Formats: sequence, C-alpha cells, structure tokens
Amino acid sequence: MSGASPAALQAKPEPPVEPWGELVQLPAQVTVELWVPRFTIRDLMQLERGSIVDTRWQTGVDVPLRANGQLIGWVEFEVSGEQLSVRLTRLA
Repeated sequence: MSGASPAALQAKPEPPVEPWGELVQLPAQVTVELWVPRFTIRDLMQLERGSIVDTRWQTGVDVPLRANGQLIGWVEFEVSGEQLSVRLTRLA
C-alpha cells in the first residue's frame, strides 16, 4: 500500500481552461446520429413503446457525435448497467 494521502487518490483535476474562460459553462446539445434508410412519416407515426427500428448500421461501426450540430467525433454504443451509453472512439 502506498503512503499517498486520501486527497492524492481522488480523481485527477480537470485540465485548465483559461483560454476559454466562462465559455466552457455554456450548454451544448449533443446528438448521436443513426441513419435509418427508407424511414417514412408513416413509419414514424406507427411507432409505439417497445417498437424496434432497423437502422441497418453494422455492429462495430462508429456513429457520428455532434455538439450543437457540429461533428465533434465518433462513438460506439456500450451497455453500462441498465443504461445505453456511448464511448468516444475518436475526435473529428
């Protein structure tokens, strides 16, 4: 066991953001996009709780991640407990 204090074992501090100032506090809408070919308004109107939509997206292929409409990277889906999460795999 190392002689590190409990404070030293805490999570690493966030990197400095001085160049960005208070801009880092602005909200951002983050979206993950899946392309659904030949999906119609009729299909949309027929959706019910529990409906499954075939995306035709191949397993293992990263999907685009956007913040406020701008592509910022690529992610893969991952199950974390009972939640569906995304893992950032590369930046745009």
